[in-house]
Amino acid sequence: MHWNWQLPKWPNFNYNFEEVFNLDKQFLLEAGKALASLKNIDTQEQNRFIVEILSEEGIESAKIEGEILDRKSLQSSIQKHFGLKSNKGIKEKEVGMAELLCDVYDSFDKPLTHQMLFSWHTMLFKEDETIADCGKYRTHEEPMQIVSTRYEQRTRVFFEAPPSKKVLKEMTQFIKWFNAANTQGSILGIAAVAHLYFESIHPFEDGNGRIGRALVEKILSQSIGRPILIAVSKILEANKKKYYSSLEECNKTLDIQEWIHYFANVILQAQKESLSLLFYLIEKSKFLSKFSGQINSRQEKALLRMFAEIKGFKGGLSAENYIAITKASRATATRDLNDLVEKEALKKTGELRHTRYYLNL
Repeated sequence: MHWNWQLPKWPNFNYNFEEVFNLDKQFLLEAGKALASLKNIDTQEQNRFIVEILSEEGIESAKIEGEILDRKSLQSSIQKHFGLKSNKGIKEKEVGMAELLCDVYDSFDKPLTHQMLFSWHTMLFKEDETIADCGKYRTHEEPMQIVSTRYEQRTRVFFEAPPSKKVLKEMTQFIKWFNAANTQGSILGIAAVAHLYFESIHPFEDGNGRIGRALVEKILSQSIGRPILIAVSKILEANKKKYYSSLEECNKTLDIQEWIHYFANVILQAQKESLSLLFYLIEKSKFLSKFSGQINSRQEKALLRMFAEIKGFKGGLSAENYIAITKASRATATRDLNDLVEKEALKKTGELRHTRYYLNL
């Protein structure tokens, strides 16, 4: 049995980009929409979009590896990096992921280097004393094996990466390929190859998945000339079993056409979700501008609280929610809410204790 990196033609993967060229066109069209739409919102909302997308990518990428990050702490750390007002209570656990995300954003147009990868690894693991090879490629002599118990009761080897003594040579070749990749055709296809190629080498003791997904963001950003701002990891985490099984299908072959098709569609799904968030923020900006001067301070406070949830209150805003947010009496809350419905700022559903209010976007 041979792993993909042991095959004679490694690392010359076999694929045809023709079937994803139409997906490339869709990707570029949507990227253009995103750029145009960003110009329709003020700097504050643009910053919020950047923070939201970066934190979403960080949260979901960590979750794929079984690590749960605190969203508010991660967002605050990202806000601090960009010089934005942030909440207190930043935890050390989230700082490293925030540094990685922000560096990928800031240095998207810089060539990939060994040192850049070492720096990213250090960001993730500088506080983790269990990582022997922090900020460098793995050096242990035992095989780098990814084990799995997903399909069977007993543990089995899911994949075995090249031995540590070969990693520097493999990564030197990978970096050379990566830095020339944008001249090779399909944008989405190259991003798919880059992720699979890196994961096949598995150069670090830990963190290969997170860094490998960061490389997807980097190569996509380079292809359009600006930070891409999509959360690919959110789509991968939502169907993690498919993600792992698709990777597994490539473990012993260089024929990766199915992987190209799968991963290109993952990127398009992530782009669609990011555009949905962006359009929501644009609607928020228009909404608040429309009702400026027409609502009282209590109503404004409640509406801003609803917008803070990104998709509004889950299950709708109740009178009790409104009272808790504004400290208004029940009678005042009723008048305020009825007024917002009459002004068509909110939509009302249900009756009596089942009454709920939703943003009228």
